[in-house]
Amino acid sequence: MTDMGDAVELEVDGRTVRLSSPDKVFFPERGFTKLDLARYYIAVGPGILRALRDRPTTLERYPEGVGGENFFQKRAPKNMPDWIPTAHITFPSGRSADEMCPTEVGAVVWAAQFGTLTFHPWPVRRDDVDRPDELRIDLDPQPGTDYDDAARAAHELRAVLDEFGGLRGFPKTSGGRGLHVFVPIEPRWTFTQVRRAAIAVGREMERRMPEQVTIKWWKEERGERIFLDYNQTARDRTIASAYSVRPRPHAPVSAPLRWEEVGVAHPQDFDLATMPARFAELGDVHADMDDHRYSLEALLDLARRDEHDHGLGDLPYPPEYPKMPGEPRRVQPSRARKQAPPATP
Repeated sequence: MTDMGDAVELEVDGRTVRLSSPDKVFFPERGFTKLDLARYYIAVGPGILRALRDRPTTLERYPEGVGGENFFQKRAPKNMPDWIPTAHITFPSGRSADEMCPTEVGAVVWAAQFGTLTFHPWPVRRDDVDRPDELRIDLDPQPGTDYDDAARAAHELRAVLDEFGGLRGFPKTSGGRGLHVFVPIEPRWTFTQVRRAAIAVGREMERRMPEQVTIKWWKEERGERIFLDYNQTARDRTIASAYSVRPRPHAPVSAPLRWEEVGVAHPQDFDLATMPARFAELGDVHADMDDHRYSLEALLDLARRDEHDHGLGDLPYPPEYPKMPGEPRRVQPSRARKQAPPATP
């Protein structure tokens, strides 16, 4: 590291990255600075690069730290160095943009210079931006439930994935109360098909844990259950990457876990201060994730059976999406009842 007065230069795998205002405090509660953030990403560099490599990535930026204004930056910044590649992606609206695709840890540190706390990679690679290579399952605790409930659901999810295609999921904390499970898949299917597979997983989970898990899109129907958010597989919906720092006062991070740690370790165990030591001891516990590629055929067969045998078709998309073919009415049930025409006498 070279000190330049009000700036420093960091050497990152042979790349020099300039960090201005390194002493700017990003997490007042803990006293963590911009330099602490950059050093964190260097310490876990191989892990976060594994999670981001060649993926179009949205940046969640907090230029003044967690107490200040924030925004999601989808388009590659105009001042981005030419050594950071991009990919052209299309949004559901039909608009498009070039997004940064990290290929080295220096790109992550460069983004941290501009207040990027959390990285949100697409589930695709820049050589094929329309075919996901990950099935991402988000277990989201609803009011009245907590992380431990999500962990119990995750273990049942592990069994479901194994039963339908011998799929292996890689679990991680969200950095909040939830859990994410990522399954590396062959890049053969569209976003719509991958979402259909996620819905099939959710419905099977509902059958097995009806009092604990739901895929009901409308909050008024979820109750005190873990919501399996199938819409996180829709185009342009992203999930915080492994090792990303989350914008909360205590600087938690999204921590990759081994399955035996799910329900034993807790989200508060992993933050900007503790993760480097864990990484130094264990390395990236998901390091072999890219060595696997699974098929979705068994889950898509399950989806077909759900549709044919039980009449279970598509589910609502997020509100910002255009109306999709086969999608049911995008109206919450209580409002639909009020809008229903009176019965004919």
